[in-house]
Amino acid sequence: MITAIREVRRAKGLTLDDVARRCAPPTTAQTIGRLETGTRTVSVGWLNRIADALGVDAADLVTLPDRPEIAVAAILDGSGAQAPRREAHLAPPRAAPGMIAVTVTGGIGDYRSGDEIWCERLAPGAFATALNRDVLVPRPAGRFLFGRLIGREDGKLHLLPLGAGGRQQVVADPAWIACAVKLIRAL
Repeated sequence: MITAIREVRRAKGLTLDDVARRCAPPTTAQTIGRLETGTRTVSVGWLNRIADALGVDAADLVTLPDRPEIAVAAILDGSGAQAPRREAHLAPPRAAPGMIAVTVTGGIGDYRSGDEIWCERLAPGAFATALNRDVLVPRPAGRFLFGRLIGREDGKLHLLPLGAGGRQQVVADPAWIACAVKLIRAL
């Protein structure tokens, strides 16, 4: 099995020690290094542990012949664009199970026409994790609200609409909300 552990770790700017400490339970940098180089065989258990430590899916760490990758040509930061020091690749975005999407047909707030907003559904117990994030909230009769979740009080959610001058909206006890986690934008 060919893995992309090293490429993903480097793309995230992590050291072997960082990944080792993030593993549950923690391990050593030497072990991670051996798994990266293929000196030690990567089991499914190790693949899952390392994927969790890197914050990616285990499938993102396995190089499959039919899965396209995109070569990283440059790294952009405050000082401009530079060539990467090492060869790097990115996997195209993949949807996680249970995700839903919002398509934008007219520019509003930070979003432009043609944008796709990928959202993760959250149950009421997880609403607090979406504070200060853009969320989709279901309303009666098949309607929705989309805005910034700015507060939660006594089962009521307080949303700030995306457009300028909009008034705060309050929604009581929605069955679920969906938090924006990924923006897909064609340039």
